[in-house]
This record gives sequence, structure tokens and C-alpha cells, in this order.
Amino acid sequence: MRIIGGQHRGLMLADVGTGDIAAHLRPTPDRVRESLFNMLMGHSLPHGAQVLDLFAGTGALGIEALSRGALHTTFVDNGRVAQGLIRENLTKARRTQDSTLLTCAGDKLPKPSAPCQLVFVDPPYGKHLGGPAVLAAQALGWLATGAIIIMEDRAPQPVAGFAQIDLRRYGDTHITMLRAP
Repeated sequence: MRIIGGQHRGLMLADVGTGDIAAHLRPTPDRVRESLFNMLMGHSLPHGAQVLDLFAGTGALGIEALSRGALHTTFVDNGRVAQGLIRENLTKARRTQDSTLLTCAGDKLPKPSAPCQLVFVDPPYGKHLGGPAVLAAQALGWLATGAIIIMEDRAPQPVAGFAQIDLRRYGDTHITMLRAP
């Protein structure tokens, strides 16, 4: 697994190894990440954005955003294996100064220091954790008005009150792009 574009293009990220079966740790494939960031370019993102990466796993999406000009990424994951991978990858990319790692569940966030314009939500497939996490983040002030939310799951994940602006399928993965009210 590597960073696809931006200043860290080609950087090899930490090997997931056996991962964390209980947490369903599965990184977003390079091909899907590349397509996802091409979609975001049409919305002038992630350049200049505050980013929230919920269920961050390896941190690849948030680090890709930093590589492509995001100002800061907050990574959220409560899995010990994932937290170790995120720390290792942030160190490899030398991005520890413009990132924060929160070791809590995706729907148990603290208050933010600033609202985010871009949110990645990649929960364990089929557990229906993404929508509740997005609504919790919104309730706490993590989402800027009009923020773009990228949700990855096996089936499209609508969230009440959020407009779906794009939907794409890559094998058994669906990427749903939503806009916050």
C-alpha cells in the first residue's frame, strides 16, 4: 500500500500484516483511493481542508489528504492495531505535526478544535456504524456547513439530512459522497 499523489506520492505505508480480524481492518485499495481523490478534485478538496478520518484503520486516506494539501487531519480509531499503524505511517510521512490521533470510537468523539470540510468514514463493512458516526460528528460540531463526507461500505449508506451527490461501486465496495446541510 502506498500514497498515490501529492508530495508523498509513492511513499510505502506500513505493512498491515495479519491486521486485526476482530476490527475488520482492510485498507482501501490504491485503485479505489485514486478514484476517490479524483472525485474530490472536482470539489477543490482536499487542498486547504481540515479533515476527519473516522474508522481510520491504517490512516491511508487521511495521509493521502495531507499529501494533497489538507491543512490538518484528525484520525479516529479505537483499535490498538490500527492506532499503531496510523502512528507508524504518520512518522514515515513526517506528518505528526499536522495530525491528531484520537483513540475513541467513531461515534464517541470529543469536541473539535475546528470544523472539518472533508470527512472519510470507513467502518467495518456491514455493521451500519457510518451513519451514526456522521450524525454524532455533526451534533458535536465536527462538520463544516457543506462538508463533503465520503463513506465506504458494501452497500450505499444514506444519512438522514445529508444530500447524496455521488455514488460509485468498485467490486464489492460502494463509495457514497454526501454533502452536509
